This record gives sequence, structure tokens and C-alpha cells, in this order.
Amino acid sequence: MEWLNDNAQAISAIASICTLFVWVFYAQLLYNGYVRQRRPRIIVNRGKGVGKDALCLISNMSSEAIYIQHLVAVLHTDEHCYELDVVEYQQQSADDESERYRTHQGPLASGDYLHIQSFGTIVEQLISHYNIDEQSLRQQKPQLEIRVIAIYGSEDMPIGASRHFKLDLSADSLHQLNPLQVDTKRMTSRQERKRVLQWAKDIEMYKAK
Repeated sequence: MEWLNDNAQAISAIASICTLFVWVFYAQLLYNGYVRQRRPRIIVNRGKGVGKDALCLISNMSSEAIYIQHLVAVLHTDEHCYELDVVEYQQQSADDESERYRTHQGPLASGDYLHIQSFGTIVEQLISHYNIDEQSLRQQKPQLEIRVIAIYGSEDMPIGASRHFKLDLSADSLHQLNPLQVDTKRMTSRQERKRVLQWAKDIEMYKAK
């Protein structure tokens, strides 16, 4: 007791510092949970099948709605990369006037999803738009990349999502399309958002030509 009385101030200071560290630790946990909950999350996946006839699904797993600006398909071959704004192509090639004004651009609520058509149709649109030799594609194993460019909440910089699929047109229908990653790549860091912004600028420049 005498030792405690003699060192009461030092013990009190140490206890206060330990309490501060505990509060900082819990505050950090709460902040990390808040940031994780607020982090945008877009998933590109297959639906109603596993081959190239499967639907290309875009799901918004963020806590808030997103606004989809562009949906871009990129065909990576041995010689070149072919990019196509899928939504723009659909609007230009639609025969029916009602289909012409139908668009996948716009808000997508939290937990909601849309499909932009089958992967096979997307590949056919790329082949048709760029007049690609399909026989040459069958001899290669190109990659099909699906890019999503979106706005999240009130943030100024766009966010992005990207997923690559291995394309093998010479295989049977069930194995013509396989994802190369387990999950969709989330592009939300500052450096990645600059890259997504450049994607959007390139699309607008291509439209202006």
C-alpha cells in the first residue's frame, strides 16, 4: 500500500495511457468497418450457364447506388486489343425504335443487377464491328475483358471494375469461356480511378470522331 501511495501519480498516468490506446484501437476498428462498408463493390459474372452463351451479369454490391456510365468489352488477341462500348453499339445497331432507346446506362441500386446480353453475342459484336477474322481467333486463345465505368455516390472521380475471361472458340460450348480471376478486380484507389477516367475520356474521344 505504501508503494502504491508513493507511485499513485505514475500508476494513474500509465493507466490513462493504456486507456487511450484501447480507445484508439476501438476507434480504428470502427473506422475500418465504416470504410469497408462504404467501399464500392461491382461484380462481373456469368449467369444462366457457363459457356459463351452465358449472360454477362453486372451486380452492384455496394452499400449505395451506382450510376453506370459505360460498359466496355475488350478483346485481347495476339496482334491487337479491340475495344467496344457495348451499350453504344446496341443502341446504334437496334432495328426496333423502342430497343434503340433502351439503355443499360443509368442508376443501379444497391444489391441490384443487370445483364448486358450473352458473352457470345458480345464477341460477335466485336468481330462484326472490327471485321475480325473468326478463323484466326479459333487458332488463338484470346481474352475477353469486361470493364464497368461508374459513378459512386457524390464522388467526383469514377470507379471501375474489370474481369478477364479466357476465350477458346475451338473448345466445346461448355469450355469456351472461363474466368481468369476468382473475383472481379475493384478499381477504387486514386491511381486506379485516374486510369478509369482515362478509359472514359478515350470513349468520348472515339465517339467524337
